Amino acid sequence: MDLSGARILVVNDDGINAPGLKVLERIARSLSRDVWVFAPETEQSGTSHAFTLTGAIRVQRMGRRRFSVSGSPTDCVLLAVSEFLDDRRPDLVLSGVNRGANLAEDVIYSGTVAGAMEGALLGIRAVALSQVSGVERQIRWNAAETHGADVIRALVAEDWSRDVFMNVNFPACAADEVTGTKIVRQGRRSAGYDIHRMPPMRGREYYMIGESQPGNDARRGDCDYKAVARNAIAVTPLHVDLTHHGSLATIRSDFAKKKSRD
Repeated sequence: MDLSGARILVVNDDGINAPGLKVLERIARSLSRDVWVFAPETEQSGTSHAFTLTGAIRVQRMGRRRFSVSGSPTDCVLLAVSEFLDDRRPDLVLSGVNRGANLAEDVIYSGTVAGAMEGALLGIRAVALSQVSGVERQIRWNAAETHGADVIRALVAEDWSRDVFMNVNFPACAADEVTGTKIVRQGRRSAGYDIHRMPPMRGREYYMIGESQPGNDARRGDCDYKAVARNAIAVTPLHVDLTHHGSLATIRSDFAKKKSRD
């Protein structure tokens, strides 16, 4: 894909005023002049692939080709493609740059990943981008800003299946400390997230969901969170088809055998 004349749609889940969105806007504009931004009014982290079915969605123009949406990242993509860019569909959806990692199980909950997934569902090439945080969740954006455009160019030069999209995580290091780009599978960590009990208020109990559990993927080979731990940019192709084809074949065969015996 030649990005110089491409129409690029930029979305995120951290909100229209997020610093990572500004980073991605600069990356996108270094690739093409035809860049459109549709981002949520407020932070939508952890919304996964939610979209609005029970209320109206407000869209506010924030500038030239820049819009704020009172909904989720999925809402942003749907409205942009179906209503505002119906004269010419985007050639590429870029979602992010997320504040913090989207590794392993994070991709199930991530609004950033969902924005890219919605692009793939609509038949548009899409890339989710996240900047891993450092000590005490401090974010340094220069790894994403320095290497983002080159990673995107390299990815769109490849041939993807229609229902595949890319998940990119930049390591928590300076741009000149990045060790390379690794194409790796999604990792698997211990299940669950830390739960924090808050001080009671007015006789009611409150809790906050915190960090994900540490990585302990015992499977052979590399994975996303192991790659970023070595200061590599982790790229993982993700698939909108959630079918587990090995189980599909096994269970189908077992059911057929049972039916033949009945």
